[in-house]
Amino acid sequence: MSTPAVPSRPPSTGALRVALLGCGVVGTQVARVLTLHADAIAARVGAPVELVGIAVRDAGAPRDPAIDRALLTQDAEALVDAADIVVEVMGGTEPARSLLLRAIEGGAAVVTANKALLATDGPTLYSAADAAGVDIYFEAAVAGAIPIVRPVRESLAGDHVRKVLGIVNGTTNYVLDQMATTGLGLDEAVAQAQELGYAEADPTADVEGHDAAAKAAILASLAFHTRVSLDDVACEGITGITADDVAWAAQTGHAVKLLAIAERTAEGVSARVHPALVPLDHPLAGVRGAFNAVFVESELAGDLMFYGQGAGGAPTASAVMGDVVSAARHRVLGGKGPQESTYADLPVLPPSAALTRYQVRLVVADRPGVLAQVAHLLADHQVSIEAVRQAPATPAGDGSGPAGVAHLVITTHSATEAALAATVEAVAALEPVHEITSVLRVEGA
Repeated sequence: MSTPAVPSRPPSTGALRVALLGCGVVGTQVARVLTLHADAIAARVGAPVELVGIAVRDAGAPRDPAIDRALLTQDAEALVDAADIVVEVMGGTEPARSLLLRAIEGGAAVVTANKALLATDGPTLYSAADAAGVDIYFEAAVAGAIPIVRPVRESLAGDHVRKVLGIVNGTTNYVLDQMATTGLGLDEAVAQAQELGYAEADPTADVEGHDAAAKAAILASLAFHTRVSLDDVACEGITGITADDVAWAAQTGHAVKLLAIAERTAEGVSARVHPALVPLDHPLAGVRGAFNAVFVESELAGDLMFYGQGAGGAPTASAVMGDVVSAARHRVLGGKGPQESTYADLPVLPPSAALTRYQVRLVVADRPGVLAQVAHLLADHQVSIEAVRQAPATPAGDGSGPAGVAHLVITTHSATEAALAATVEAVAALEPVHEITSVLRVEGA
């Protein structure tokens, strides 16, 4: 539904007042940049940009020496009311949501890094900003310093994006990379990430995929001009990944990555987060450590890769400041940034309709005809086999008992999630199948 046009706020004739909500790692870096590079920012904007206050929960808490304590306040509402641009890096849903709506209603432009808020209630903010005729920018909400929101929302606005594959959580990428390169188990790799500051004391949001799911919702909404919320994103984390999974991935020419996937098909849009096997010749397979990368498949531009630091104070502050400069220039020169685009209004598909491929590892009785039996069952479910690998047979007990077992690795062709899941369930019930040890999706092939 279209919204009546609202005149933009008139150009500013004086210094632009910036209110900063939050003074954690990112907020500290933003404050530092606004203070130390004030002259350069003013030159780019065309007017002075002044940090007028920083809202914090506890004004007496220890702070970085770069923070002018005279700027600290616990009265966030009064600070918002006095600002031309409000920068929110406090996180969480409330009071961030109420403060941003207050800023918008008061005529201030908004810059936020709050992926969780945008994924759950972004449309409320977008509609409010549209009605008030003010900017809302959120480059830092997805993949830190990597410029991905603006390219998808603006640079590719005239293209047809088919699919977005993203490594958008540095913690899980570091963990999986350590498991692949050092042989560490999941718990050990997570502990190492915590020691290095890549993972929080409670890493649940990262390892369970919730952080990546919020970013997937934002990317899907931008790429396909359709509102996709966090509730629409199927989410599976890396807690079920074992060192054995990672080792087998290498043997079959893959790397294990936690992917945020947004895809457009003839039936609609799907968004999901899950571990996946990525072929080693795909650009995402080579993303190491805590880095992020987003791979975009589009009709006209072809394949595009965006790579860089996905988290941290300085990288995220870079994205925030890019948005601040854009919003400030609009204040000085007049005009307004891009609005929410939902014209396509495509159906958001259930997880069962997503198209993917499976790699299934199973232990079977080592006797003739077993592979044929498995292949026949897959054909009955209209799932075709792309490749089969078999490890050497393992003798059973002392050799006097029944025949040993064989380890099979079956990679399928593309099919719906529902068809593949039903096939795996049927395979598990076959008499010669002792155990299904792993089921991983294959993406990027």
